[in-house]
Amino acid sequence: MTLASSRPALLALLCLLAAFALTACGGADERGTSPPATPTATGALPTKTTATLVLDFVPNAVHAGIYRAVAAGYYEDNNLDLEIVEPTSTADTLKLIDAGKADFGIADGIDIAGQIDDGADAQGILALVQRPLGGLIALKSSNITDPRQLEGRKVGVTGVPSDTAVLETIMQDAGADPSKADVVTIGFNGVLNLESGKVDAFTGYWPADGVQVEVDGKPATIFALDEYGGPSYPGLVVFSTTERIKADAPLMQAFVDATVRGYTDTIADPGRSLDDLLAENPALKRDIAEAQLDAYGPLFQGEAGAFGGFSAQDVEALSAFLVGNELIGRPVTPARFATSEFLPQDE
Repeated sequence: MTLASSRPALLALLCLLAAFALTACGGADERGTSPPATPTATGALPTKTTATLVLDFVPNAVHAGIYRAVAAGYYEDNNLDLEIVEPTSTADTLKLIDAGKADFGIADGIDIAGQIDDGADAQGILALVQRPLGGLIALKSSNITDPRQLEGRKVGVTGVPSDTAVLETIMQDAGADPSKADVVTIGFNGVLNLESGKVDAFTGYWPADGVQVEVDGKPATIFALDEYGGPSYPGLVVFSTTERIKADAPLMQAFVDATVRGYTDTIADPGRSLDDLLAENPALKRDIAEAQLDAYGPLFQGEAGAFGGFSAQDVEALSAFLVGNELIGRPVTPARFATSEFLPQDE
């Protein structure tokens, strides 16, 4: 098993991406993975196969099931040598998968829909969480108990277009006028800006950023998107391309099988998966990672019948939300957004 949450590994991938752009050539064998082969009934590939997974961000609690699958040998059981790479940005993940220079990526459901709308060949194969992670985060000490109180207050956003939709949806649902908020672009430094008093609230991932604020000893107030007028949808999705999915379904099956086992373990015994995550990522702080895993735990399966599935209704709600906020030009159908063919089927 090869683990690489490192910049050098990403730089190597980016070099491949640059070469791809210059030569406009390359096939499946040039990706570093073995040619397609028929797996056994358990999902195992017949020969050792190398594949690359590009995370959505630095390794953290939401990835605990992946590191559990590594530690338990589930990828190895399926003859899959998985390299895990930390991106410098979400854009890197999307570009590498679209160019065929990595096999799997993780991104927000909004990003997947946006890729499809832009004409990219993205498609989800596994939902890591069943709820959107975005929301507004404020300190209790600011006495902000209702989104209406954000009128006239300073609210930080990353600069990603979907942040504006999150802010406007939450405030409008509460009966507030979003145009009356003092919106400032702060990049991805929301926690620091909030705790230092530079903003009164910010858009962020509440199970990660909101929990970090709490662990830092500053009680937080969370306004989650799907609790304030937004849709419920898979907040993080493992995806590939339809071309890659069709060309190497056995690889997809081997990856999904092992990853589902890892998250099933995590749901049953989060403490063990936390240990696995920290063993491979010793720079993480245990208290923050543990609190974040507690927050993510109920989201892994949510109201889905089993871990990893996609709800057509949720995808349609996400699509309508994005069209309504002019983030995509036309609806994305559930079948185009994701495939469930590699997930365990009910008996």
